Amino acid sequence: IKGVANGGMAQFQEMMRQQLESSMHAELEKLLDTSTGAEREVSKKDFEGFKNIFHRFLQVKGPSVEWIKIQRPPEDSIQPYDKIAARGLPDNVADSLNKLVVVKLNGGLGTSMGCKGPKSLISVRNENTFLDLTVQQIEHLNKTYNTDVPLVLMNSFNTDEDTKKILQKYTHHRVKIHTFNQSRYPRINKESLLPVSTNLSMTGQNSEGWYPPGHGDIYASFHNSGLLDQLIAQGKEYIFVSNIDNLGATVDLHILHHLVSQPNGKRCEFVMEVTDKTRADVKGGTLIQYEGKLRLLEIAQVPKAHVDEFKSVSKFKIFNTNNLWISLAAIKRLQEQKAIDMEIIVNPKTLDGGQNVVQLETAVGAAIKSFDNALGINVPRSRFLPVKTTSDLLLVMSNLYSLDAGSLTMSPKREFPTTPHVKLGSSFTKVQEYLTRFESIPDMLELDHLTVSGDVTFGKNVSLKGTVIIIANHGDRIDIPAGSMLENKIVSGNLRILDH
Repeated sequence: IKGVANGGMAQFQEMMRQQLESSMHAELEKLLDTSTGAEREVSKKDFEGFKNIFHRFLQVKGPSVEWIKIQRPPEDSIQPYDKIAARGLPDNVADSLNKLVVVKLNGGLGTSMGCKGPKSLISVRNENTFLDLTVQQIEHLNKTYNTDVPLVLMNSFNTDEDTKKILQKYTHHRVKIHTFNQSRYPRINKESLLPVSTNLSMTGQNSEGWYPPGHGDIYASFHNSGLLDQLIAQGKEYIFVSNIDNLGATVDLHILHHLVSQPNGKRCEFVMEVTDKTRADVKGGTLIQYEGKLRLLEIAQVPKAHVDEFKSVSKFKIFNTNNLWISLAAIKRLQEQKAIDMEIIVNPKTLDGGQNVVQLETAVGAAIKSFDNALGINVPRSRFLPVKTTSDLLLVMSNLYSLDAGSLTMSPKREFPTTPHVKLGSSFTKVQEYLTRFESIPDMLELDHLTVSGDVTFGKNVSLKGTVIIIANHGDRIDIPAGSMLENKIVSGNLRILDH
């Protein structure tokens, strides 16, 4: 009887799933009917992808990994960078570079740093934005080696218009720039699991009804845009993909040479750059061996009972930098076979009106298990320099780094290769406010740790060394005087310097 009951239950669940799916398809058709022409065609393609992810979302039962099946990756599946660099470079570096396309993930806004518009347009160093630095790096490569490495930006509907306006300023630079758009998926009501938008427009109440579905969308949208085929026709073989806010993600000639020099049958189709975890990186995704394949394990997939184990630096020693090298031909093949398998990230959100919605997303690195001969390369920490907060921004604006042809390198004057740990309080969160609190960026060459909390300002030519903690209590203000040198100091209370 129990078996029959279970069978009946499974049948009932299947019926419910089918019902939800047909309701969703009907709603999507209704949405398409609210528009015509090009917008309708683009949305139709996007909705095909959404139907697929929604179908998989309804099928998923429980966690996507069984903890017991997780194994450490075999020794040879994660190579140390030094071993790859030791092979040296060929005489014809240009031949390798001409097979490369640089892709930057440019879908994000600068809202978390208090800025309007695309994050890539925030100034990070000497008035240069993330995008300026990227263009300078690639232009420098093209001029040095007389090559034609193009830059491709994956925009989202949030960043496309502003980015395209700014691209005009690079017309006379030696870099061809292409863009394509991420899909636009409908946010769904947490209860009914149906779209919250009533038409395809992006205005008024509907503006909150849409989202870009994470960077895992790159495979489908790159393929759908026609750009993938165009680049293959030009003889391009690999893309180097990274987040535009990772200032350490420059083209590495050694990794590129390793990829293009593999014998045909053993061609590596996917390289993930990983680096050693520190205490600050406990949430980063890690590489595991699972059912005979390299696989990316993200914190969201970890059963609650094992989260602490996942965060431990001893068991999972490395994390994904999201610097990825992927074969164009392999993307085309897998896309056409519909064989790219990425776990779904269910991201709950609350809209301004208080409505609870869900957005279904995927991550680009999660596709590693679908590619042949995938490899992790354990790279130096310097290749992971993301700017997510103004604390990160302070580091990259300081004399810890020097800027050369768009690339930041750690100053040789710094005795330790590690970056200081910087924590700026909530008064520094927004870029505009942060900038007003520093008359000039302090000398941080000998800094290990900086914590700043409350209403604090810094005069010109301040020098910070060792561990410095500055805490202004509520209602107090601390002005660090111009020319001060703070070494292993705690400053608290109230210190106001007034002009007389």
